[in-house]
Amino acid sequence: MTSGEVRVMRRQWWAWAVAGLVVAAAAVPLVHMWLTNPDDQRLVDLDVYRTGGQMLLEGRPVYEYVTPAPQLLPFTYPPIAAMMAVALAEMSWGTAQWVWTAGIFVALAVTVGFSFREVLRGEALRKYVPWAFAALMVACTYLMPIRDQVRFGQVDILLVALCAADCLAKKPWWPRGFLIGLATAVKLTPGVFLIYLLLTRQWRTFSMAAFTAALLTLLPFAVIPRDAADFWFWALLDPGRVGANEATTNQSIRGMLLRLYLPDPATSLIWIVVVAAVAWYGFRGARDAYRANDQLTAVALTGLMAVLLSPVAWIHHLAWVVVVLAAIVGDGRDPVRLRVAAGVWLFYVVPVPWWGVSLKAADIPGVSLVLGKIVQNGFGLGALALVWLLATWLPKRREIA
Repeated sequence: MTSGEVRVMRRQWWAWAVAGLVVAAAAVPLVHMWLTNPDDQRLVDLDVYRTGGQMLLEGRPVYEYVTPAPQLLPFTYPPIAAMMAVALAEMSWGTAQWVWTAGIFVALAVTVGFSFREVLRGEALRKYVPWAFAALMVACTYLMPIRDQVRFGQVDILLVALCAADCLAKKPWWPRGFLIGLATAVKLTPGVFLIYLLLTRQWRTFSMAAFTAALLTLLPFAVIPRDAADFWFWALLDPGRVGANEATTNQSIRGMLLRLYLPDPATSLIWIVVVAAVAWYGFRGARDAYRANDQLTAVALTGLMAVLLSPVAWIHHLAWVVVVLAAIVGDGRDPVRLRVAAGVWLFYVVPVPWWGVSLKAADIPGVSLVLGKIVQNGFGLGALALVWLLATWLPKRREIA
């Protein structure tokens, strides 16, 4: 190694250290806001995970408890998640908050690193990678779905990181498919990646993902059989356990349809038809992107399927927008794609659905009822638009540029 190379490495090391401090400083207001919230409003989903682990330690039924008032939240994840949450239960509540919040930002860094790798390694940014990475981290931190990760102590960005790393790593040191299987076992929605792997004929990866998910699903039947049976034959079949499905924060297709307040049979029929159409279009786009050697766009589309096709998808489930933004940016050389990415970023930074709620409450004749409902569904409708953007607009734009 030459002395010049040593100097470059030394500069990069200091640059990465300063970049880390920049990200930490930018995250401080957000972390301070939610970790100094009243105790009964603080990281309420983390409290659910931790209490699930505590129930196992105490030998009590995991799926029969709810967290203390005013939240009254039940454990809604598969039993393997409760087994993993035992580690959280062993920590004090204060320690668990800090460990989990730090984990959120580590998972975000992994997601940003894998997703934006093409632009970070491009000629324009090669000398400024630490600063560019820091800027991307700060920008993604303030997306509303990511802010909600910190607010509620949610697990979604970790699942995004697992799936993105599994699909996008050039030479993974783990068996490819293992991380997707793990994510699917912990929370069922990443199971859409099993469909993606089948459609793209990644047989070995699919086999590993399916084996891992099956193993981690069956393991609790040997260790905590009562809780495993409770989840698969009772709790999973009760949609009311996850909260009010028609609430504004449910931005899935079904959530948007429920807010139309049509008769239940009509809502169910429309949902089945729309979900089938979106699934066909989205998975076909992911398959075509994979065949075009654009794995990033394929992953982004599949992630959007996890949000739109699920019966319930809260705003924090849209953490996939980080990968979507990276797919739109690409290698960063197309100014049109950069402008579109900036627009998408801004749209998911501001609280669009809650503007819709305020507009409806304003009760403006001829405006509130229709426009308010559309804006209330803004993030879900935006996700549908992003599916079209990635599946149709982006390939055409790539040909033009």
